[in-house]
Amino acid sequence: MDINAQNVEQIVRQVLQEMGNKPMPKSSGSQGEIPQKSRAAMLTALEKYEIKEFPIPELGDDDILVKVEGCGVCGTDAHEFKRDPFGLIPVVLGHEGTGEIVKMGKNVKKDSAGKPLKVGDKVVTCMIFADDPDITMYDLNKQNVGKGAEVYGLIPDDDIHLNGWFADYIVIRGGSTVFNVSDLNLEERILIEPCAVLIHAVERAKTTGILRFNSRVVVQGCGPIGLICVAILRTMGIENIVAVDGEEKRLSFAKEMGATATVNFKEHNGIEALAGAVKDAFGGYLADFAFQCTGSPVAHSNIYKFIRSGGGLCELGFFINGGDATINPHFDICAKEITTVGSWVYTLRDYATTFDFLKRAKGIGLPMEKLITHKYPLSEINQAHITNLKMEGLKIAIINE
Repeated sequence: MDINAQNVEQIVRQVLQEMGNKPMPKSSGSQGEIPQKSRAAMLTALEKYEIKEFPIPELGDDDILVKVEGCGVCGTDAHEFKRDPFGLIPVVLGHEGTGEIVKMGKNVKKDSAGKPLKVGDKVVTCMIFADDPDITMYDLNKQNVGKGAEVYGLIPDDDIHLNGWFADYIVIRGGSTVFNVSDLNLEERILIEPCAVLIHAVERAKTTGILRFNSRVVVQGCGPIGLICVAILRTMGIENIVAVDGEEKRLSFAKEMGATATVNFKEHNGIEALAGAVKDAFGGYLADFAFQCTGSPVAHSNIYKFIRSGGGLCELGFFINGGDATINPHFDICAKEITTVGSWVYTLRDYATTFDFLKRAKGIGLPMEKLITHKYPLSEINQAHITNLKMEGLKIAIINE
């Protein structure tokens, strides 16, 4: 290309003119105006959040600053709000969050699955490999979140403070896992974390070799966890699902999510009558497989009566110590040769699978977004937790404007 002096002068003039018409970015990788401080809802005492302001720190070369768009209120948050079983107070909670990247360190190029990352992308986090940095971000199978890893929203307070999603901004530190989920809407992104819990449970159930397309499956407990379990089973092509709960509204929603029949345990006096109702719902058969999705020891004791000889059980309801359950090992396990697996949280691979599950659920018309029944601003986070504890809705979410 022949560029003479006149052309060079025209090009320089044009560039200078364009620069004069456009504001210079405040910092490399930033988008728009980033405030100097961020609000965060800090749990300072039992049943007491306070909205505090903290400086947004300078980012390291491997860090990401995310503007929070929303975060679900988890049962774990409810336990911490009510009893502080993890001893974290004071702490910024919130681990079902999502938001938009507004600034990135110079070394950040891709997410944990190798997908490119840029300012403006919508992201979620999974875990921080604080104790085992040799696990690579691309080996998504090895590590369960509960083994040598931390989760944003359950990190003890430190000099950064912006460690949980109940805030306006969160600092994602180097060594964290982060996923680009720009192809999902806000409600779907808020549901990723709880859905991953159930993806993991179903994957654990599949290891028994008992859960198949034509299995009769009972799901006990129709809170968000049980309802998501029903939805995942339905997306797998399982047609015969019976949901058990004590609230008619939740049982009705279970049918929207794919359950073929429901049983209200409040309508049956004693375990034999309840087991008979589950059997009748399956057309005279007991379940091939069961998912126990409550934190109730009584519910765990009961569920063995719903399962046929040679059947299977996945227990995932006890995220924390909910007390002891009473069973008869001979009648409940040995004589029936029940295969039992436990499930706790998820792995990175389950997170990646969850993205496809949510797309499949939408594709077959399951109303996943209806799981979010209540939305509160950050300033009303105490009321959001009270609503959650009263079980007045299903999934409660904090939504930032």
